[in-house]
Formats: sequence, structure tokens, C-alpha cells
Amino acid sequence: MKISVCIATYNGSIFLKKQLVSILPQLALHDELIISDDNSQDDTLNIIDSFNDERIKVYKNTISHSPIFNFENALKYISGDIVVLADQDDIWEKNKLEVIRKSFENDINSISLKMYNGVCIDESDKIVKYDLFKYIGIKDGLFLNIIKNSFIGCNIAFSAKLLNFVLPFPKKIPMHDSWLGCNAYIYGKVEFIDEKVFQYRIHNNNYSLKNNSLMQKVKWRVNLVSSLIQRYIDVKRTS
Repeated sequence: MKISVCIATYNGSIFLKKQLVSILPQLALHDELIISDDNSQDDTLNIIDSFNDERIKVYKNTISHSPIFNFENALKYISGDIVVLADQDDIWEKNKLEVIRKSFENDINSISLKMYNGVCIDESDKIVKYDLFKYIGIKDGLFLNIIKNSFIGCNIAFSAKLLNFVLPFPKKIPMHDSWLGCNAYIYGKVEFIDEKVFQYRIHNNNYSLKNNSLMQKVKWRVNLVSSLIQRYIDVKRTS
């Protein structure tokens, strides 16, 4: 089983080193860490280079300043069986990849997406929430996740076969995590695994936690549903 970890970076020098230190020791020699950088202007690329690790592969994203399409850029280059998404500012527990490998032992050849639990930390690494699942208020099922997204990209892993259905990303999806999760419900299966395998950092720049108007939320859900329907039609047409 080959693991491809994907990180989308953008001016992440404050927390990135801690995250890389937590990830790299868990990678097997044949695994890879794919980093898509969105034209960072700080020391992000220097920090990455300082590790001098051949498993790290860096690609420049020149499309737009968006975590959605920055992650899409990373996903284009994966070569593993299982894809694990990671944020630049979190910290993994030492057993995260061990848990992921074990949970995919019987699903490596199927279309499967799994989301794992964690704790929430602040900018000083202090735990502020002891259960990420409860903090998010996760719900299982396609319809419920269209109404209110339960997926946060940094704590999901999925079989690479799912990429056959989700790439390229539609231009109007609200976030990459909801797009991945909803498509996994349609073409495969989703599992929520209640093991706390990482520390999710909460701070003012969290993209997924920004407050948005009711009108914007409705618009995003309409765009998500229309994108899911169009992709389903395209899949059926080509299958």
C-alpha cells in the first residue's frame, strides 16, 4: 500500500515545520508527500527545502489563490493507492498513518473515503476542544452532508480510485472536502472512524470556519448539487 499525502501551502511558515516534522517520520520509503504551493511569499518553500527529503515533491499552483484548486493541483500528481489530505498548520499524532493503513486493509481496491477524529488546538498548541467530531457535529449520509457539510479535508483519507470521479473539480463547488465526501457517498462508501489521530488548529485564518451569509450558504448548496448531478451524468455517459 502506497500512501500519497497532499498538502496545499500558502504563506504557511508559522506552523508548517511542526506539521512536516509530525508527518515525515510516518512515511514509508515508497510513500510520497505532494505539496502544491500557491505562490507563497514567506519562508514556506525554504522550510520545505530544508528537510532535503526525496519523498517530498513540490509543485507550483498558478491557477488561483484558493485552497480548493490548490489541493486539486496536488491531487493531479499523486501515485499512491491511498490519498491522505493534510493542512499546513495542523499536527499529526504519531500513529495517524498506522491507523489509516489498518483501516484501508480491506478497502484498497474499492472506492472508499474515511474521516478520522482529532482534537482542536489553538495557535499556542493548547487543546481547546477534545473531540473534533462533536465540535463539527458530524452527520452521516449524502443528503445530510449537502444540508450541512461534515467533512474537513485535513482529516480525510480516500482510495485513489475516487479521483476518477472527482477530477477535475467543478469551478463553483463550495469546498473540496464536501465535493470529495459527497462523491464518495455516490460512487462508493464513507466511514467515520472515531480515533483521534491529529490536532486540528483553530485560528482566525481557518478557511472552512469563516462565517458566511445565509444567501451565500444557499448558493453554495445549489452549486454543489448541480455539480454532483452534472458529474453523475458525465460519468454515466462515459461508462
